[in-house]
Amino acid sequence: MAAGKHSQAGEEKATSRGQSDANRKLKYISLAVLVVQNASLILSIRYVRTLPGDRFFTTSAVVMAEILKVLTCLLIILLQKKFSVKETASFLLDSIVFQYKDTLKLAVPSLIYTLQNNLQYVAISNLPAATFQVTYQLKILTTALFSVMMLRKSLSRVQWISLLLLFGGVAIVQVQQEGNKEASLSDSSSQNYTVGLVAVVISCMSSGFAGVYFEKILKGSAASVWLRNVQLGLFGMALGMLGMWWNDGAAIAEHGFLFGYTGMVWCVIFNQAFGGLLVAVVVKYADNILKGFATSFSIIVSTVTSIYLFGFHVDLMFTAGAGLVIGAVYMYSLPKAAGGSSSPGVSSSASSVAAAGAERGAEMEAFLPKCEGKEKGS
Repeated sequence: MAAGKHSQAGEEKATSRGQSDANRKLKYISLAVLVVQNASLILSIRYVRTLPGDRFFTTSAVVMAEILKVLTCLLIILLQKKFSVKETASFLLDSIVFQYKDTLKLAVPSLIYTLQNNLQYVAISNLPAATFQVTYQLKILTTALFSVMMLRKSLSRVQWISLLLLFGGVAIVQVQQEGNKEASLSDSSSQNYTVGLVAVVISCMSSGFAGVYFEKILKGSAASVWLRNVQLGLFGMALGMLGMWWNDGAAIAEHGFLFGYTGMVWCVIFNQAFGGLLVAVVVKYADNILKGFATSFSIIVSTVTSIYLFGFHVDLMFTAGAGLVIGAVYMYSLPKAAGGSSSPGVSSSASSVAAAGAERGAEMEAFLPKCEGKEKGS
């Protein structure tokens, strides 16, 4: 009897050790995927926007990414319905059309996300990839401020200090870039640093607001996150097409929707469309500290790669500013001390439509599948 219990205890210990080793491996895989996804999108957009030859229309790329995301989410819903087309169509009709008031809630974040996606292309087209990567971390600051105002979320003292360091680091990078603006943009006279900077700042502000707004919607509804992203995507496609017609309508009518699309451009679009979904899968095995490391590493990867690909110049001021940002991102991701105050109902993770730090937390929850019985909106 005793031998049986000892054997069972040994098996449980071995199983626990095996699970621990598997989780450790999954964390390392998660870290690698997060770093690659964070850095590759920015670098690839920068690369395709600086190549000679025909330029693709960024507005059409935004629309195409939304189309791919919607199709993916529809496929997942169809899978959840066991490939019953009739049941899936009935569910979508009821959730999107009949419950139109619930669907309309997504119009605001969808408008902001569409604007943000277009601004991201504008910013990366006019800023060095490393500068954009560092400056874009201001979205952590804007997301934190909107979380405090809209969700009554409380921040620890370390988080407030990290936000000040983040702002200071970005300011140092901008001072350095302003001093070397001509050198950093000498590869293309068509680039405008001021336009890029304004675009990234507006993108950070809109990203913070949209992420928190979307998180608030998710908390007030039991609707499936896949359904929510279909609703977002439908508005995104409509608004994206409107922006495409307004900005590039005549040129697209002349050259075609897919003008300038190369294999690399398709890689960028697929990265945009499926990057959030991929990150949502791996982030289930990642904690906030790991996400902070991933964001920090992606800044380093972007900077080093920019040196070789784009001839980006790194001096002492940029290194100091980027170092402050990396440290601030890591500090912000640290867990609160025991007994630290935190507002009830504010989760550490949320949707696929926001991004790193607090926003990355919001980005994830929206893609984590809920149970089948809670798919209909309230």
